[in-house]
Amino acid sequence: MDLGLKGRTAVVMGASQGLGEATALQLAKEGAHVVLVARRKDVLDDVKKRITDDGGSAETAVCDLFDAQSRQSLCQLIESLPRIDVLVANSGGPAPGMAPGIASDVWTKEFDAMVVGLIEIMDTAVARMKDAGFGRILVVGSSGIVVPIPKLAVSNTLRSAVGGYVKTLAEQVASYGVTCNMVLPGRVETPRTQAIDAATAKGLGISEEQARANSIATIPAGRYGQPWEFGSVLTFLASEQAGYITGSQIRVDGGAIRSINA
Repeated sequence: MDLGLKGRTAVVMGASQGLGEATALQLAKEGAHVVLVARRKDVLDDVKKRITDDGGSAETAVCDLFDAQSRQSLCQLIESLPRIDVLVANSGGPAPGMAPGIASDVWTKEFDAMVVGLIEIMDTAVARMKDAGFGRILVVGSSGIVVPIPKLAVSNTLRSAVGGYVKTLAEQVASYGVTCNMVLPGRVETPRTQAIDAATAKGLGISEEQARANSIATIPAGRYGQPWEFGSVLTFLASEQAGYITGSQIRVDGGAIRSINA
């Protein structure tokens, strides 16, 4: 199936590793020019080399969501691109923490980066997409906004706020040919998942291997997902064929969330 991505431009945040990297690689394989965004240029350069060595097209841009000026620089880059067809808004995640008792300064800092920062960047991209009559906003969320994860209070809360904005934005821009969707990963083999397993093990006084096994036991698929599987879902949502999917939260979790409707 030709996904209609050849010649399009995709800005992929958090592209240095994990879900963002996997998505960037998939988009590049489909012929998109990929702007790789993350904090570490040296790692981005490695991802870029993998793409170009495989015959793809990519460039890099450094952005730290916790730095307002850095975010503004990314917005300026988006405004200056010859075109932008796809934005993968992937913010990574805050450190594990349980409620109650999270300090107010932690909430403020994380909200500014994970909510305000993403909204600034999404709004900049949407303005370009509306003028072009085509666009795909794809936000990487978490299954924790459907069933809150006990040790990820900050992530559960802030990603839910972003989810509300994405749904609202989708209604406003659908008539311009711009779709806005949120993709909710469950347990996927990434450094983030490894860190969560390590934190769980420490909190329960068990080995990381046991923490991992306990987690896998709750997943009907009987395993963690692979980053490329997640990236493939986002790549389809970026396609021309996905033009009638908007305002949705799509779970990629191996069946871990049992609810039918939520």
